[in-house]
Amino acid sequence: MSTTLSSADLVYLDNSATTPLCPAARARMLEAMDCYGNPSSTHAAGQAAHTLLENARREVGRALGVNMPKPGELIFTACGSEADNLAILGGAHAKTRRTANRILTTDSEHPAVREPLAQLAREGFEIVTISTRGGVLDLAAAEALMDEKLFMITMMLVNNETGARYPLERVFAAARRRAPQALLHCDAVQGFLKTPFAARSLSADMITLSAHKIGGPKGVGALWVDPKIHTAKRLVPTLLGGGQENGYRSGTENTVGIAGFGAAAAAGHATLTADLVRMRSLRDGFLAQLAAIAPEVRPNLPPENAPHIASLTLPRIKSETMLNYLSRAGICVSAGSACSAHAKNKTSSALLAFGLPAAEADSTIRVSLSPANTEEEMARAAEAIAEGVRTLVRF
Repeated sequence: MSTTLSSADLVYLDNSATTPLCPAARARMLEAMDCYGNPSSTHAAGQAAHTLLENARREVGRALGVNMPKPGELIFTACGSEADNLAILGGAHAKTRRTANRILTTDSEHPAVREPLAQLAREGFEIVTISTRGGVLDLAAAEALMDEKLFMITMMLVNNETGARYPLERVFAAARRRAPQALLHCDAVQGFLKTPFAARSLSADMITLSAHKIGGPKGVGALWVDPKIHTAKRLVPTLLGGGQENGYRSGTENTVGIAGFGAAAAAGHATLTADLVRMRSLRDGFLAQLAAIAPEVRPNLPPENAPHIASLTLPRIKSETMLNYLSRAGICVSAGSACSAHAKNKTSSALLAFGLPAAEADSTIRVSLSPANTEEEMARAAEAIAEGVRTLVRF
């Protein structure tokens, strides 16, 4: 007899890894599939595809608080990782750095930021990591390093494993005062449409986004770039070729995927306030139920947090063991970042930076939800985790 669960039986709570395609994105992508022209072509079919791209650019821009993106202000890429690489490497290689070569980051960044920074370290840049212990960014330590030697700050807005919401508005405002020459980059992949912010109020020079974290398709990302960065020639392409995306990202654009990104951004932006309230209510209710029926499970909840993530440390149970148990029960959660799930060293650097000992980091799972989840699903997940603790802690 088959034990395979149908999608209707699943409780999907791994939305920080990827989200299901939202109805608006699905509908828009189906329409876009009939628009087969190359967006760079000047004939009618090409111009129809170009119109799809520009409509999506405006929709993503509006969700960022930018009503009419200027040329090169919103660059579509193949993923958030590519957008991070373009911001960090493209910014670092745009000009001779002269005496400024310090880059500030946090100790809990995604590999898409850590790895480009490791490359820049090999090239002679000074990479300084700021503590985020307990989910709190050490603003004083960051400010102390903001001087004429500061070349760039690259930090995430929301941590993808703990849900910590870092005060980048304060970080970047301080940098504007103390080191106005520095490039300011925000990886907002996990924060876009999960916490309120706008491009201008954040005061960043560049902001990374990803479609599949907000109900759009995989294979599409974007980098918002303040127009003054183009004027000062402080960004160069990392992918060369035909000069698409205003010369910053060569390669024929993924018209269907970008159309879906735009639709997902518009849909999420329209319901953002209600969605944030709903997710926080769902998560807090889930944590309250879990505290009542499985008090041994400890939430790792930062003081300032996005509403869609709950990090849970289990009592003497490896996270992989619990994941397998929950999967058989039809509950989909994760042990951390999906992007590093196959790494040789599976201990999460973000959880270690949060302050967990290695043994506890290896016994921590992440529950990440969306507005589409229900109270019944959250209750079922809490009961399954509690039952898993009672069953697995014996072994």
